[in-house]
Amino acid sequence: MKAPEVSVAKEGLPFILFCAFAALLCAVLQLRAAALAAFLATAFVTYFFRDPERTLPEDGSAVVSPADGKIIRVEELFDDRFLHQDVLRISIFMNVFNVHVNRIPLAGTVRRIVFQPGRFYAADQDKAALHNEHCAMIVATAAGQQYAAVQIAGLIARRIVCRAEPGDQVQVGQRYGLIRFGSRVDMYLPKGSVAAVKVGQKVKSGETVLARVN
Repeated sequence: MKAPEVSVAKEGLPFILFCAFAALLCAVLQLRAAALAAFLATAFVTYFFRDPERTLPEDGSAVVSPADGKIIRVEELFDDRFLHQDVLRISIFMNVFNVHVNRIPLAGTVRRIVFQPGRFYAADQDKAALHNEHCAMIVATAAGQQYAAVQIAGLIARRIVCRAEPGDQVQVGQRYGLIRFGSRVDMYLPKGSVAAVKVGQKVKSGETVLARVN
C-alpha cells in the first residue's frame, strides 16, 4: 500500500532551500548552535508550506472551505465592495501552524481579481477586513450566482499569492493561491446561502462544508 503523499507548495521552495543551505553551511563551519537553529528553521518552513491532499464533499450545492483555520465571523450584511448586494460573510483565520494553501470553494468562472494594497493589522480584528492588504477573487457559478473569496494579509503575512486570472474555469477544491505566514480568508456568498459552520469551529480547505447555496 502506498503511503499518503504530502506535497509542498512551490512558493515555499526558495525558503526551504535557503534554510537548508544555511544549515549545511553552518554544519560545515562547525557552528553547531547556528546549524541547529537553521535546521529547525528548515523543518518549520517545510511544515508551513505543506500541501496535503484533501477529500472533496460530494454535495454539489456545498461551498467548501477555501482555507484551513478557525471560523471567526458568520454574519449577514450588505457588501458594498465586491458583490454590491446582501451576502452571507464567513471569515476564516489562519495561524502560522495551519496549512496555507487556498482552494476554490465552488466551481465557476473567474470574473474579476481585485488586489488592494493596505495595512497589516492582526487578521482576526474587525478593521483587518476593511484596511488590510487583500486580494479578492469574484467568481460566477453555472447557476448565474456570484461569490467572492478574499485573501487578507495579516500582522505577519506580507505576501498574497493568487494564481487565478479573469476567464479561468475553476473547479471546487482546485488550488489557486496562498498567503504566507498567518492570515485570513473571507467568503462573501449570495443572499439565501445557509451557513453550515459556527464561530470557533475549525475547518479544512477543500473538505469542510462552509455553507450551501440555493
